[in-house]
Amino acid sequence: MSSFNPLDSIFFLNLPENIKLSDNALEIDYSIPLPVQKKSATQEKIDISELTPEMIFAGILTVLAYDTHNENLDYYRKLILAARPEIKKELTEAAILKARNEDFDIAEEIFDALRGIDPEDTVTILNTAIFFDQRGESYRKSGLDEDADAYDESAFRYYKQAMEKEAPPPDVFFNSGFFFLRQKNYIKAKSSFETYLSLTSNLSQEDMDENQKYKEDRAKEILRNINSRNLEDEQFKAAFELISMGKEEQGIEEIREFLAKNPTVWNAWFILGWGLRRLERWQDAKLAFEKSIECGSTEVDTLNELAICHLELGEFKESRECLISALSLEPENTKIMSNMGYLELKMGNKEEAKKYFLTVLEFDPNDVIASNMIEQL
Repeated sequence: MSSFNPLDSIFFLNLPENIKLSDNALEIDYSIPLPVQKKSATQEKIDISELTPEMIFAGILTVLAYDTHNENLDYYRKLILAARPEIKKELTEAAILKARNEDFDIAEEIFDALRGIDPEDTVTILNTAIFFDQRGESYRKSGLDEDADAYDESAFRYYKQAMEKEAPPPDVFFNSGFFFLRQKNYIKAKSSFETYLSLTSNLSQEDMDENQKYKEDRAKEILRNINSRNLEDEQFKAAFELISMGKEEQGIEEIREFLAKNPTVWNAWFILGWGLRRLERWQDAKLAFEKSIECGSTEVDTLNELAICHLELGEFKESRECLISALSLEPENTKIMSNMGYLELKMGNKEEAKKYFLTVLEFDPNDVIASNMIEQL
């Protein structure tokens, strides 16, 4: 991890009184030093004649993002909002675009700056939560589970902050519902989707646009699924949490008791298989994942987990079939591609394995696992 401090990229200086930031700007308080972005990391001084408003705005954004205890933050906020009234809209669009293109580090810097400009803005807090949610999901697909867990924790923190706001917009609960669903926290997912429907219940079908109608239908569908499968059951939740904390044996006991009462819930068979797989009980885990599919699972994760079990049991043909099925559902899933590489490697096909790992790097040049495997090959 880099030890570079972003605040080292700025100067603080008192502007001469002939400098004007824009026609809209507040009257400058020349007693307060302004941050100015350096042109390069090695720059040691600045020529006032070369100073531009953009250098000052960039410096202010850096301070707002990284120096949360600066005594002049309120002044810097007022200054940049007066000079650039559309700055929040512009930065939000830029951050979302960067996140969509998986330029995650830059997107995170922009979201940091946005929260610095307006720390209490619910939309910014929600967008930050969605960003960390997406980043965690992307890292998990690449097999970087520890990093993914850290980003999930950040996502949860910002979703929670947004949900606790006074009169939060409905989308806070719609998006957090999917987050909790991926976390298999069905109790919180149910609560979020129920809150979303409650907050939008005053809208008639005629008043809704197509996106709102889709969200309403999707929320209702998910709630029906949770209710019909008893997924909000405390025992189900306890099993998931125990296995997540490394208490696999206790979690397996809980989920077996749940399955005794709910034998057709595919999610529960998946949880059982997951716990058994973590204990390297490959044969038992394989049977659980097969039962999950038999009970209706069409999830890529189920196919991937089953493929891992087949691989460890030396059932290469079956492992390949599962991975190919998973890739047909998610052709750009780099975790599945990596596992195809592992399978080829296990079968002694180094060149084929290398092709898969190179493909992973085409989709994600920063994939650490694929890079390490290429070096080993």
